[in-house]
Amino acid sequence: MKLFGPLYDRCIVWARHRHAPAYLFGTSVAESIFFPVPVDVMLAPMALAQPRRWWRLALLCTMGSVLGGLVGYLLGHYALEAVMPWLQKAGYEDTFQQIHGLFARYGFWIVVVAGFTPIPYKVFTIASGAAGMGLLPFVLGSLVGRAGRFFMVAGLVAFMGPKFEPVLRRYIETIGWVVGVAVLLALAWLQWRH
Repeated sequence: MKLFGPLYDRCIVWARHRHAPAYLFGTSVAESIFFPVPVDVMLAPMALAQPRRWWRLALLCTMGSVLGGLVGYLLGHYALEAVMPWLQKAGYEDTFQQIHGLFARYGFWIVVVAGFTPIPYKVFTIASGAAGMGLLPFVLGSLVGRAGRFFMVAGLVAFMGPKFEPVLRRYIETIGWVVGVAVLLALAWLQWRH
């Protein structure tokens, strides 16, 4: 089943559009609240299409993601009852409950790890607010994790250049499925640990 190849092709088209930075920012905000596809799928082709602007693109992703994270935090803090049916419907309820418990033990560091890894960051943003995590540690953890991830992705893609594009295109399905399986394994591991 080809899922990531067509998505990658669409992102390449968006990457060359004149409104591409706005799309990237909007996707970054949405991905931190509800959008299921990681923003890296759009960031990598954009950094490839505009290698001299890779750091601006990474910064745009970081700012959008942290802004979206703040919305998720506020939803968790002030409107958890309204958000919980969506978490249940999306299949994130068990993960949310486990993550909620992790905040008591790890706080700031769990946000850094969630921001950097492919684990669904949106669940962590909502859980941070619901757990009553301090706003400043949440924002700092989000900045560190998200910036680390987006600057690494954009920088590597820009550094590797156009020669990397055919390789990325050839293996995008494998990469997408491996990341998807890794996320599922990480979630299963979290569930098994508790």
